[in-house]
Amino acid sequence: MTTLAGKIALVAGATRGAGRGIARALGEAGATVYCTGRSSRAGPVDPKRPETIEETAELVTAAGGTGVAVRVDHTDEAAVERLFERVRADHGKLDVLVNDIWGGDALTEWGKPFWEFDVRTGFTMMERAIHTHVITSRHGVPLMLEGDGGLVVEVTDGAFRGYRGQLFYDLCKTSAIRLAYAMSVELADHPVTAVALTPGFLRSEAVLDHFGVTEDNWRDAIEKDPHFALSETPLLVGRVIAALAADPAVDTWSGQALTCWDLARHYDVRDADGAQPHWDEHLDAAVEEILAGDSPSADDVLLLTMRKPQIDFDDSRAEQRARIEAFLREHKEADG
Repeated sequence: MTTLAGKIALVAGATRGAGRGIARALGEAGATVYCTGRSSRAGPVDPKRPETIEETAELVTAAGGTGVAVRVDHTDEAAVERLFERVRADHGKLDVLVNDIWGGDALTEWGKPFWEFDVRTGFTMMERAIHTHVITSRHGVPLMLEGDGGLVVEVTDGAFRGYRGQLFYDLCKTSAIRLAYAMSVELADHPVTAVALTPGFLRSEAVLDHFGVTEDNWRDAIEKDPHFALSETPLLVGRVIAALAADPAVDTWSGQALTCWDLARHYDVRDADGAQPHWDEHLDAAVEEILAGDSPSADDVLLLTMRKPQIDFDDSRAEQRARIEAFLREHKEADG
């Protein structure tokens, strides 16, 4: 098991989903983990879900670490500054900073072209998912520089350079990757490594609710969505981050957009059930199966339509992209 005993971590956006899994895994490795977010037993905010930062902190402690819940709105710079002043007063250092603040699911207007959606809603998403990351790193990294350095992780969705299907969603998730790269350039002469990291198909609390299953019977949802068979718990991305934080050569990853599935293999990290799902290999196999067939379903066409812009700029998939384009064009003409 990776050991982070004596290390101080802060997971911004630790209430649920990937953030909660990351906090738990860092605790599992023995770290003290500050779990921040807005949803608290003292007063949950939208979205109206039951998860709280206090519950996450308790899970960290139960896993073997020390969980500390701090209610923080990361759009409030003064509150973020006070947060790191507290960490400085408590420990005098910070070793791991994870930016997982999101809050954009309810704001993403899927299926609308950019000229039809509400710009103010999109700007709110950007404030939650980009501005908060900048503010948090601005006040967290100096504490790392005062100590022995550390690791900054920008959690994103997808490590590709192509399009993610909705303009504001794409801006937010691409910006997380760019933030990691930009920070790595400015930190090049300092002992702090910044990376971006994407999980795979995450079995978050909201996703489990969407499929009407729990973690105990999640496989029952595979019939509804076969791709769900390659899903992963939020603990896996957390274990990958714990492995990164414990790696003395972590700076070799500096500035890169990394994937949970590749790093899980690199560090031989496994999910709670021992699995090592590889999302890219699964998607490539699914695409090839569709392209080899003659009668694609509506779901098949949707998958190809989504995948095509994702692999823009990826020279290793140029041939596959051309075949997807030809396949979609052929079946669109066949359908009249």
